[in-house]
Amino acid sequence: MTRLLFVCLGNICRSPAAEGVARAMAEARGLKVEIDSAGTGGWHAGEPPDPRMREAAARRGYDLASLRARQLRRADFADFDHLLAMDKDNLATLERARPADARATLSLMLSHAPALPEREVPDPYYGGPGGFEHVLDLLEPSVAGLLDRVEAEGR
Repeated sequence: MTRLLFVCLGNICRSPAAEGVARAMAEARGLKVEIDSAGTGGWHAGEPPDPRMREAAARRGYDLASLRARQLRRADFADFDHLLAMDKDNLATLERARPADARATLSLMLSHAPALPEREVPDPYYGGPGGFEHVLDLLEPSVAGLLDRVEAEGR
């Protein structure tokens, strides 16, 4: 089974949204994958996703209510096949933290949706409600492309 870990800064906006989108899309495809999310920082450990993200996700049918923030762990580099960073800063943090014996591949989330003009998922935390919708607009095609890849690797 393929294991995916979505990573952003605090694990309360972008990465839990990616987790929720991926869970729903994988279930709809009947795809067996393990999905989780984490933050490079631990400020919000144990907290649910930001209410604005939960509301935006719920409007699209994604349930984030049961998710809780956690910080990235060294073991994640061995426990997951793919670590997907929301932006270049998070990717650089992952590259610095990556143990020499890590098996996980690292990539930017939006690299799985090459048709999108953006390369990073922007942090909506300090913006208005439109930022949360925009994050979902970016994540949906990215997750679909990622799951296409997972399916192709499984064949």
